[in-house]
Amino acid sequence: MKTALTELVGCRYPIVQTGMGYVAGARLAAATSEAGGLGIIAAATMSVGKMTEAINSVRERTDAPFGVNIRSDADDAAERVEVMIRAGVRVASFALAPRRELIDRLKDAGVVTIPSVGARRHAEKVASWGVDAVIVQGGEGGGHTGPVATTLLLPQVVDAVDIPVIAAGGFFDGRGLVAALAYGACGIAMGTRFLLTSDSPVPDEVKKVYLATADTLVTTKVDGVPHRVLRTPFVESLERSRLLRAVVNGARFKRLSGLTWAQMLREGRRMRHGRELTWAQVLQAANTPVLLRAAMVEGRADLGVMASGQVVGVLDDLPSCRELIDRVMSEAAVVLEALRAP
Repeated sequence: MKTALTELVGCRYPIVQTGMGYVAGARLAAATSEAGGLGIIAAATMSVGKMTEAINSVRERTDAPFGVNIRSDADDAAERVEVMIRAGVRVASFALAPRRELIDRLKDAGVVTIPSVGARRHAEKVASWGVDAVIVQGGEGGGHTGPVATTLLLPQVVDAVDIPVIAAGGFFDGRGLVAALAYGACGIAMGTRFLLTSDSPVPDEVKKVYLATADTLVTTKVDGVPHRVLRTPFVESLERSRLLRAVVNGARFKRLSGLTWAQMLREGRRMRHGRELTWAQVLQAANTPVLLRAAMVEGRADLGVMASGQVVGVLDDLPSCRELIDRVMSEAAVVLEALRAP
């Protein structure tokens, strides 16, 4: 299937695997790209050295194009961009808002830039900077998310910008791909669906929690920004938390992370910048990487936070990336044929 996305980045199918922290490493990104989609390494939770190792590992596993997702507000963001350019990474995406100077540097080097947006005005802004495409995530999506549903946000953005638009939030099968194309998108991006594959590095016991849980909620108690996660007893305790509970949780996560109180507070202040956060939320914001790592790496579903889209309620299997992508494309072909029938 050829679309503006496949033409832009060189993948066979218009399917993107999103950059999920502690989930989208070399193994998942390579498996996605090798299967014909666009795999993205979530480097925002990696050191520069680990990011470089992940890029090299994907290169060893596949010749297909792939992308790298970074945090543009990181102190070493410029260094990461140079590493990506030297390594010949095809696509750059961003956790949170990008910076114009980073976009300019990447474009000058021929790297395709695809930031994610959650509002029409954000899409218009980055389009004016000359980005190559945007991923538009509706409120159904997991992780940091906005209040507008994909079915309303997607057509708004498609009508507002003249660059390719990739739809995210609520997609998991071929019907969704066809629907996104009908809205004017050039492909779909999926996070939770790729997290729940056999190629995902998430521990099996955590995958079982996902498959057994049909409910999500949007909370600001993780890092002060609306965050869609699985509804678990631990998350509900965060929802009820006050400053004292945050301090207690902070002490617990401090032991796990090895950070000093000073380091945790510095991280919290940095994440608080430009946001109206309480000090309880500042402490939780500093804990966020540990909260995510506890579940996604260490298998502690009882202690960690598990980002998830609402789509989790309709997922019940763990296919490989190749099986998933082949299935989505087969389903899309059936739907398109049915639409053509007299």
